[in-house]
Amino acid sequence: MGLTRQYLRYEPAALFGLVASARAGVAFVALRGERGRYVAVPACEHVFVWDTRKGEKVLILKGLKQQVSCLCPSPDGLHLAVGYEDGAIRVFNLLSGESTVTFNGHRAAVTALQYDHLGGRLVSGSKDTEVIVWDVINESGLYRLRGHKDVITQVLFLKEKNLLVTCAKDTLVKWWDLDTQHCFKTVVGHRAEVWGMALLSREKRLITGSGDSELRVWDLTYIQEVKDPDEPESKKSKASSPGAEENTEEDETLELDEHPEERIVKCSKVGSIMREGRDRVVTLGTDRTGKALACHGTDAILEVFSVLSEEEIQKKLEKKMKKARKKAKQNAEEEPEGTVELSLQEEIQRVTNVKASSKIKSFDLILSPKGELKMVLLLQNNVIELYSLDLSAQVPQAVRVSRITIGGHRSDVRTLAFSSDNIAILSAAAESVKIWNRSTLQCIRTMECEYALCSLFVPGDRQVIIGTKTGKLQLYDLASGSLIETLDAHDGAVWSIALSPDQHGFVTGGADKCVKFWEFELVKDESSVQKRLSMKHLRILQLDEDVLCVRYSPNQKLLAVSLLDCTVKVFYVDTLKFFLSLYGHKLPVLCMDICYDGTLIATGSADRNVKIWGLDFGDCHRSLFAHDDSVMYLQFVPKSHLFFTAGKDSKIKQWDADKFEHIQTLEGHHQEVWCLALSPNGDYVVSASHDKSLRLWERTREPLILEEEREMQREAEYEESVAKEEQPVVPGERQGETGLAGKKTIETIKAAERIMEAIELYREETAKLKEHNAICKAAGKEVPFPVNPILRAYGNITPSAYVLEVFKKVKSSELEESLLVLPFSYVPDLLRLFNEYIQLGSDVELLCRALLFLLKIHFGQITSNQMLVTVIENLKKTTISRVSEARDVLGFNMAGLQFLKREIEAKDEVTFFADATERFEEKKRKRKKKEKMVLAVL
Repeated sequence: MGLTRQYLRYEPAALFGLVASARAGVAFVALRGERGRYVAVPACEHVFVWDTRKGEKVLILKGLKQQVSCLCPSPDGLHLAVGYEDGAIRVFNLLSGESTVTFNGHRAAVTALQYDHLGGRLVSGSKDTEVIVWDVINESGLYRLRGHKDVITQVLFLKEKNLLVTCAKDTLVKWWDLDTQHCFKTVVGHRAEVWGMALLSREKRLITGSGDSELRVWDLTYIQEVKDPDEPESKKSKASSPGAEENTEEDETLELDEHPEERIVKCSKVGSIMREGRDRVVTLGTDRTGKALACHGTDAILEVFSVLSEEEIQKKLEKKMKKARKKAKQNAEEEPEGTVELSLQEEIQRVTNVKASSKIKSFDLILSPKGELKMVLLLQNNVIELYSLDLSAQVPQAVRVSRITIGGHRSDVRTLAFSSDNIAILSAAAESVKIWNRSTLQCIRTMECEYALCSLFVPGDRQVIIGTKTGKLQLYDLASGSLIETLDAHDGAVWSIALSPDQHGFVTGGADKCVKFWEFELVKDESSVQKRLSMKHLRILQLDEDVLCVRYSPNQKLLAVSLLDCTVKVFYVDTLKFFLSLYGHKLPVLCMDICYDGTLIATGSADRNVKIWGLDFGDCHRSLFAHDDSVMYLQFVPKSHLFFTAGKDSKIKQWDADKFEHIQTLEGHHQEVWCLALSPNGDYVVSASHDKSLRLWERTREPLILEEEREMQREAEYEESVAKEEQPVVPGERQGETGLAGKKTIETIKAAERIMEAIELYREETAKLKEHNAICKAAGKEVPFPVNPILRAYGNITPSAYVLEVFKKVKSSELEESLLVLPFSYVPDLLRLFNEYIQLGSDVELLCRALLFLLKIHFGQITSNQMLVTVIENLKKTTISRVSEARDVLGFNMAGLQFLKREIEAKDEVTFFADATERFEEKKRKRKKKEKMVLAVL
């Protein structure tokens, strides 16, 4: 067998050109002890944390492959929960930037995340219509709640009660009792999807945003405790909350028999607040204190409202009452009693509208103690804007404090180019040209341009040329960052530009069916003494169809032109005579390139194929099905017959044009890849996509073997198929409102396999030990016992201790799912081992959790097995005693902590009163001083 051709692997080096993706929300995060300065935003699969004051990126929370779809900071500000497109949730530590916990439960993108007020639980809603409650501290799923019929849009924990509110695109708002894990109330007052909701006025009000311009407001009345329906009415009315006492007697009884769902909470519509926007609500939210409320639609306007507190409402009512009395006196009427009420518009007041520079995708609010409201807006065009608003001002006006834009383009990058020294990268979009430093990834120049379609660095790398949609050629000087010259080159779009191999000129192809030849020249500028670079038109080649792409052969003898009629025509450069026609593509050829020795030309088409042709006779060597969508860009690696293609299927692929083999796929982009560029030395590839990101890929020294690559691909496909298989079923359990939180993944299967291997090792070792004891007995002396190498690696531990070690290494969030796929034949051994471990008092909490789960899922088989009766009896005794011991220890520790808390509070109170007395004395002294001064003046 001959030597296999060796290729080198390209690895992702960096992601840049992206300020923020508009897929998920933006959130203020507390970093370095500061609130309101740092914001976390999604950036494809990563999360960027920006310093809004300096406009710098301070932290990158690295994701894996999937796009970020949701963000939620924890109440203590130390963690950030991030939801992804594949349904995974990762919790990052903001101090270290590391992911500490991963939750796998959803089968589709996570759309809503919320912590409870202590940060101990996390609730997530998803596109799979299910809601899952997670225990962050124990790093495991608690339960799954089913009931919605469409994508979950918002989830909220209640602070005082153990309740959860969820809303979805199915027009429903559902109330869940988390003690019993069931939906006890469904609010059906919406005609369209419920896009967002918020709790106001100490959770006494719920406000929802739907597909119209109304914000519906609901009053919430919590029933303190459920009384027996046969009890007298007076007792029932006492059971209701103070807010319900104002209701009529009929309401007080609540007719509990007829409305059992109102035994926990009563939800009644108060009215609506009209928004100025006519379209749907995109995001609706409040700040942490609940004093400021904001919402926006699909436009660029954020509407800000102020929510009055109970004290402010009381003051307003008193003022109104005074006015009413005054009026009554003037009109000689009786005094009005209790007829004065505040309207909803007075309780929730419109403050102002904030107009952003582009469409808003999401926002976050933070209210400082001084009454300054900070609003961060994530815009559709790759921009973050920070606004400040003084709520205490007479006429509040929003002021833009900062804007982060330098890190990227406002629209999709359509063309890329590398400088000849491999250091500078040019990217151009609909509004600007940017020059980036490849090593630092910093933007070093930004120049305004028209809609760019193609570009090149002029030899010498001091100027660049841009071809635009309007048919112009724009020449820029990089040192000054200024536009030197604009030429009207074509009557239609300039689709392609190619530098001549002798570097004296270039050729352009446009939508006006022309190919034009240009050369560089130095012209005298009237304004300066020095000559400047210009472009001179030499020749024109008129064709019958629009020109989509032009390329020179390396020896500059031939010019290949791709036309809208799906063919590629090759002409002689000197005479412009026709040489070859390459036909075979079913749709137009969008890109092509000629290899360094001029023997091959590769063409990529909208028909998803790449064809490799010989340039001597125009014969098609091979047609390759390259991408699942149009091939947008193609370029050969310098000094080789390898080439890269970029497709609308978001993939970049490397091919071998001699062996017609697919070498490698560069996966990273999440949407269509528009263009790519290879550095002149072939070490770097840069690509641009519709997801607004630019990605840099670097050639490593690591060899790539095709067989291994195919094997890895097959393994990845298998792992994906395993995760998509039917979820394991618990015998006797019906599909209800609640279910297990986790889901079957390749990790849970691997964990189950590790447990199985450990139990098999335990069985073998115990059998060997028995044999060894028998041999020793027969020999009448101690024979050396061979220790298993695995047990030796763990420090000569016993086989049973090894099983426990393996068990402890299973992730807490994957434990239940791993036990669910574990065959029953291993369960008896596990139960015996559990008995042994619990007697020793090791890891009681973990073992009890696993034990109870195994009993739940294998109940029938365990109870019908006579061999296990004694094991279960022993387990019952040991477990109860050990758990009560653990509970006593916890109780003692809790009591101790509470005692310490009381001691500290008592000390604090003493110091607090001492400080207060001192302050009071100081004020007294100052007042006396003032009085003396006044008397002296008099």
